[in-house]
Amino acid sequence: MPKSMQAKAAKRQEVVQQPTPPAHDEEMEDESDVEIVVNGELEKDETEEELERLVFGDSAGFREGLKDVDQEEGEEQEEDTTALEGLDDAQLFFTDTGDNTLALPPEIASDNESDDGTLRSKQPPAWEDSDDERTLVSLASVPRLRKLRRTEAEDVVTGEEYGRRLRKQFELLNPAPEWARTALHAPAKKKRRTSEAPSDEEISENEMEIDQDLPSAAPLSQLLQDAESLVRQAGPGVGKKRKIRPEVIDIQRQKDIPGVQPSAITSLSFHPSLPLLLSSGPSSTLYLHQLAQSPPAPAPNPLLTSLHIRASQLTTTAFHPTDSRIFLSARRRYFHIWNLSTGHVEKITRVYGQQHEQKSMEYFKLSPTGRYMALQGSSKKGGGIVNILDASTLQWVSQVRIESRGGIADFAWWRDGRGLTVAGKGGEITEWDAAEQKVVARWQDEGAVGTTTLALGGQHEVTRGPIGVDRWIAVGSSSGIVNIYDRRAWLGNNPKSASGCDVPPQPKPTRTLDHITTPTSHLTFSHDGQILAMASKWKRDAMRLVHLPSCTVFKNWPTSSTPLGRITGVAFAPGEAVSGSDAYSILAVANEQGKIRLWEIR
Repeated sequence: MPKSMQAKAAKRQEVVQQPTPPAHDEEMEDESDVEIVVNGELEKDETEEELERLVFGDSAGFREGLKDVDQEEGEEQEEDTTALEGLDDAQLFFTDTGDNTLALPPEIASDNESDDGTLRSKQPPAWEDSDDERTLVSLASVPRLRKLRRTEAEDVVTGEEYGRRLRKQFELLNPAPEWARTALHAPAKKKRRTSEAPSDEEISENEMEIDQDLPSAAPLSQLLQDAESLVRQAGPGVGKKRKIRPEVIDIQRQKDIPGVQPSAITSLSFHPSLPLLLSSGPSSTLYLHQLAQSPPAPAPNPLLTSLHIRASQLTTTAFHPTDSRIFLSARRRYFHIWNLSTGHVEKITRVYGQQHEQKSMEYFKLSPTGRYMALQGSSKKGGGIVNILDASTLQWVSQVRIESRGGIADFAWWRDGRGLTVAGKGGEITEWDAAEQKVVARWQDEGAVGTTTLALGGQHEVTRGPIGVDRWIAVGSSSGIVNIYDRRAWLGNNPKSASGCDVPPQPKPTRTLDHITTPTSHLTFSHDGQILAMASKWKRDAMRLVHLPSCTVFKNWPTSSTPLGRITGVAFAPGEAVSGSDAYSILAVANEQGKIRLWEIR
């Protein structure tokens, strides 16, 4: 290589190897800004370590904190003990009763009294544990038990004494209610024992006494205790039959039933002998109201009690005619019975032997005598079934079978309870005798186009007819047409005789009413059959009242301003249902909005 080239390369190498002079800012850099890496992690400076110790703490600070807390608790406990040394145990607690005038019960008013003064200890225990006498409990070692000591130095007590003090402390903090103290000091009743087992009357009396002491059941218990206050008082016109004039009716609106139910009211009925109104609907709740005018009652038609059956949209509810039971049913395979005298609700799950024909118990009717219960069975192809149960034993008794396309539309008991009238959806009417358990007559409703409902009412002169003693039968249809028949004409030439029954296969109705243009959903007679109420739930204010025996519609009611709504329930009660009333009848109308309105017919 030429010397000139070697000289140039050496000069270039010297230029590259010369170090770059440091900048002025880097020379002035503080040493604290230099980052030191130890084992791949940045070393923490003093400021960061101090902040970390303040936020998260360290092991030495944690131990010192525990010692400080123990020392503070000991000082506070020492101060509390010093401040409460001179107080008795009874002064350490007080009971907030809400009323300064209420004195503590004498059983626990004094600390010097014996522990046997508690309510529980005055009754003989059902069982005693012998180990309680040998068990020892330390009251001083457990902070929660120190309040049970008599003196500060007291420590160990027996298990029996420990139990007595616990009961006394509980009654001090939770005083016995008034009804319990009254029952404790009440004199014992003398009972006559005619046998070793108590009778049904004694059991019911004991249950009634328990009901009297329950504040939550006060309205219902008072209702059952003082039945005389609910007996219908005879009004000025009771005892003689009243005649209602045709065409124009004397009707006055009364105070509505208070409250609005959360659903439509699909079942509405009066008690047969007491001024009580029963209502229910898909809200699964049954309501019991008393019919009472205000004044003298503090509030008109008060609610006595209610019963909620979970997951059961009630379709039919009814009073038993002769005892204190209420029957409830829904679209289920079971129904309930509510015994008002005991408060017990019984669930009936099946009709033995007829399970396959009774898949739902939503629609039933009790006989007027209270002997039978009729349940509409499952529809069969080309016919229908009504199962008859004994209302007392709830056992299956008999069955009514009809031949009708579409099944059963409706049925009704005869007034004397000796039989049933069943209507098929095709207009076929079947008369069934319960005593003989056989069909005694069949006939066809004239012009029937989808029969929807029927009702029996009134009474003819025959005391025991072969098809009952009901004079009138009304049959409604899906077209709104209502046919009224006079059954007295079917008894033969001599209406005073009970022998013979000539029911024509296609009788002519006494009157055909076409005042309702939508399907008839309700037909109800008044208690003596002088008024028929017909209504349809498919149209607002679709209701008419019919006078019997003239079979004419009253012209003056309802008016365009009558607040009826979509009617879902209609019921009549005698005027004497309300104490002091001289009305002929009470009319109750329920609607889809959950309201019940009352009218008085004079």
